[in-house]
Amino acid sequence: MRAILRVSGEVSMTAGVVVLFFCAYLLWGTGSYTARRQAELREGFRAGLPALTALPGVPPAVPPATGVRPVQERLPAWFRKGDALALLRIPRFGADYEYAVVEGVGWDQLRTGPGHYPGTALPGEVGNFVLSGHRTTYAAPFNRLGELRRGDEIVVETRQAGYTYRVTGERVVDPGQVDVIAPVPGVPGRRPTKAVITLSTCHPEYSAAQRLIVSGELVRREDRRG
Repeated sequence: MRAILRVSGEVSMTAGVVVLFFCAYLLWGTGSYTARRQAELREGFRAGLPALTALPGVPPAVPPATGVRPVQERLPAWFRKGDALALLRIPRFGADYEYAVVEGVGWDQLRTGPGHYPGTALPGEVGNFVLSGHRTTYAAPFNRLGELRRGDEIVVETRQAGYTYRVTGERVVDPGQVDVIAPVPGVPGRRPTKAVITLSTCHPEYSAAQRLIVSGELVRREDRRG
């Protein structure tokens, strides 16, 4: 009996160590992978881009009924899932917060950074520009999403322009509540009249029981010089 108990204890300790190392990998090891991929994506995205400039005659605050004068975002012919669509900055999270947003929200895409839901609006377009990101693993780009407050800025930079959205609110929903990604969030079937953004992540931390949703509206646009 003593031998059985000793072996059982050793097996339990070994299993505990394995679980501990696995958790450490999920929290820190996956972040190293994402950091490397993000550096590659951001460098490739910025290569050859001209600077942004404010548009003359376009006010910084835009009437919500019409939104900013629309721009037709164009994706390169070679563009595919996993490629960098835009750069995301959130000033509340500090000057160092910058992520390349990739196209797609599958496992392969989200482990490289925040992903854009295919079929939703592109940045700056009338409709709902929807992003999803991890909260606890793979660098946890949306870990601090719950800290955003009404009026905070969300900046999205594409190859054509820069767009500034202003946070309008947040809520927690069930995973099956897919109307949050509709062109008019929460109102499927309604035709959109303004450009909005939706950020989505798991809630609470270390759980996928619900989704934390942060919403915003487009308030400013800057075009590329040249």
